Amino acid sequence: AVVAAVSDFAAKGVRPKALMVSLGLPAPAKKRVVQELARGLHEASREYNCKIIGGDTNQADDLVIDIIGVGVAKPKELVRRDGARPGDVVAVTGSFGKASAGLRILMSKQKTDFAKYPSLVRAARLPEARLAQGITLAKSHGASSSIDSSDGLAWSLHQVAQASMVGINLHTIPVAAEVESFAKEHRLSALELALYGGEEYELVVTIRPERFRNLKRLVPSLRRIGIVEKEPFGVSARIGRQQIIVEARGWQHFTNDSLR
Repeated sequence: AVVAAVSDFAAKGVRPKALMVSLGLPAPAKKRVVQELARGLHEASREYNCKIIGGDTNQADDLVIDIIGVGVAKPKELVRRDGARPGDVVAVTGSFGKASAGLRILMSKQKTDFAKYPSLVRAARLPEARLAQGITLAKSHGASSSIDSSDGLAWSLHQVAQASMVGINLHTIPVAAEVESFAKEHRLSALELALYGGEEYELVVTIRPERFRNLKRLVPSLRRIGIVEKEPFGVSARIGRQQIIVEARGWQHFTNDSLR
């Protein structure tokens, strides 16, 4: 929950300063569970150098953790999601599919996969927000738009395309090598895991082409994956010799069906 809040700040170039946490706990609330939650929240907030300054606790049917964050940034350094322009480079801060594959391992409880793919399990259990990268990109004034990928890479790309009224054409899908191996072994689609898995907190950005090389030096994890086009609106990708449409699927807030 802390990572999700901080990741939203990272995408805008905002430095988080304080968090307020509301907990909904099913009855009876066990002391050990509450202490573990408090410890996890405290450690996560310390990792991003922000403090938990208050909140609320109530009874709920299921465990609910809700976080409101307060951060600071210079107005001219805020990076919106509607600034992508034709010719801009589309880039990400890492590879994709690890959290989705890791969740499958956790749910299947296959001990061999736990041992064979520890990086995937870690990605699901201990996600990381790209705060330093986001602040660096914002201060550089080189990113024309930015969004985090918590709702899925495909959905995030569509959000940028829609807000900026442009099209996005990918020349590669940034699938993690471990995900390729896991998908092949379990007869899954690595592209599905990478595009539509979600719960990953990489940054998806567009960058003025003349600024990309300099920003790559500042943020070495930046990876070029495509280009912004004037039209048509939407997202497509070239896989080998085939041009495919990347569907607008992912987590959609305020809908009954998050995967479409």
